[in-house]
Amino acid sequence: MIRELDQTDPEIAKRLLVIQHRAYAVEAELIGFDGIPPLQEDLAGLMTSTEHWLGRFVGDELVGAVAYEFPDDQTVDISRLIVDPSHARRGHGRALLDRLDELQPRPISLVSTGTANTPAVSLYQSRGYTETNRLEVAPGVQITRFRRLRGL
Repeated sequence: MIRELDQTDPEIAKRLLVIQHRAYAVEAELIGFDGIPPLQEDLAGLMTSTEHWLGRFVGDELVGAVAYEFPDDQTVDISRLIVDPSHARRGHGRALLDRLDELQPRPISLVSTGTANTPAVSLYQSRGYTETNRLEVAPGVQITRFRRLRGL
């Protein structure tokens, strides 16, 4: 089941933060960089986020989430896609992205990930995202930005 989440709810925020830290620890290892901002975020920072959230549940357990924003009327910007590593490789990330597409069928979707995060890069490319540019965020560490256009 996927539903909207309220990150201002302390119990939801605590669970999101645990999953976020676990997920970004895996990415940090993949890309060789532990300065990823969501990895450093605390509970107060998460709870005051202005992002919209969808959460994926298995039974009552939150196993993943996607956070997104709307920079303009045409665009959804995916700012975080997190899946608890103990639930990885089971389609939860894809399901979250599919549901986001259903709820927010905007013509432009943006997302970025560590260039060396091969699983995330593969997921986005398999969903029609194309690379727009790369940005070096630390010596030898790159972030790849992706965009998908639909119905333009």
